[in-house]
Parts: sequence; C-alpha cells; structure tokens
Amino acid sequence: MAKTDFDDSLDRFNQEADDETEERDVDVRELGRPLPGWYKAVMFGLLIVGLLWICVFYLSMQLYPIPGIGGWNILIGFGLAMIGFLMMSRWGE
Repeated sequence: MAKTDFDDSLDRFNQEADDETEERDVDVRELGRPLPGWYKAVMFGLLIVGLLWICVFYLSMQLYPIPGIGGWNILIGFGLAMIGFLMMSRWGE
C-alpha cells in the first residue's frame, strides 16, 4: 500500500503531539514538588479562624469581632475560610 500525502501529514501531526506530551510531562513533574511545611498550618488556620470569626459574630449578637462594620463580619469570616478552601485545592500528601 502506497503512502499518501494524508499519511505523511498524519505522521507529522502524531510526532508533534508526542513532542508536546513529552514537554508537558516535564512541566507536570516540576509542579508535583512538595509544598512547604507551613502551608498546611496556614490552610487549616484560615479555615478555623474563618469559622471562629463567624461563630463569635453570631454568639456575641453582632457586637464582635469588629463592632463598627456589622454584617461585613460575615463576609470577612467567609473570605478567610474561602482562602483556606482554595489553598486546600493545592494540598496533597
């Protein structure tokens, strides 16, 4: 069976795809390096501080942690917890 132009084009395409895969494999291995030791502490710390912030706000009848900003305390608590959750997406052990 004779090779056509289509077969040559397909061979070139497959070779380029293989080259890109090899380059990407190197990048993935570099991203797989372990996270620093403080990462887990900061992540869990933000989750806990966010939860405590919201609990204190409700249990103190909206007087604490920052009395002057009222309902924005909820946003601060959820924001801290959300940063912790986003950090959790990179955490793997």
